[in-house]
Amino acid sequence: MTMLDHVVVNALRNMDSAVQCFAALGFTLTPRGYHTLGSINHLMMTRGAYLELVGVPEEGLQRQEVLDSPYGLNGLVFRSDNADADYVRLKEAGLPAQPVGAFSRPVEIKGKMLDARFRTVRFPLDTFSGGRVYFCEHLTPELVWRDEWLLHPNGFRLIERFVIESPTAEADARRYAAACASTLELSSSGWVVPLDDAEIRIVDGTKAHFVTVELVFDNLDDIARRAALLESVVWEWISPSREATLALPDLALNLTCRSNQ
Repeated sequence: MTMLDHVVVNALRNMDSAVQCFAALGFTLTPRGYHTLGSINHLMMTRGAYLELVGVPEEGLQRQEVLDSPYGLNGLVFRSDNADADYVRLKEAGLPAQPVGAFSRPVEIKGKMLDARFRTVRFPLDTFSGGRVYFCEHLTPELVWRDEWLLHPNGFRLIERFVIESPTAEADARRYAAACASTLELSSSGWVVPLDDAEIRIVDGTKAHFVTVELVFDNLDDIARRAALLESVVWEWISPSREATLALPDLALNLTCRSNQ
């Protein structure tokens, strides 16, 4: 069964304001990365899957894939231990996997510049409803998962669930299950594709889009307090002290926050 690697929020050319907002909400963000593909990023790390802000630089090469992708929540990325093997498996499953690609970005570690390197298996943008889906093999995971980036003042700990809405929910769910070498379950709240460390939930709807990503915190006290101080976000309790929604209209983004307590 497949693991979730990371979830992508597309900030396009609004990266600075996106970083300020997430930092004010109590997330620790990695220094700005510059991909060889022509995009920029910041990560919010956990020991497992992480949250990524991606955008394009003001000057120079502009990554067309990012420019052509939806604003806000737009990327669902699965962990790959071997991109070549995943490419073969996905093709055999009848999915239109594209040939393995590679890119990198420099990372400064203790005053030394090193290259974080990745290999990916991607799909045409219309393969999965709602946004970009691909597999990522980390060739240098030690440059991504570092202790100094794992602690968040707001207690962010892990990504639990990714929710997708689609007018063809069952067909989409079967496609995700095939991609992830997973099973498919029908619950009262939609189709569920279990992953090793999270789950994908696909619900019926009139428009295909990525709805929310559910984040787990030690508790919600800190992030709720921070959200109340920001005019640019909307915090609404679903269950007092246990679960809430966090809307960031400037990023066209809706997050679901849950306490681990």
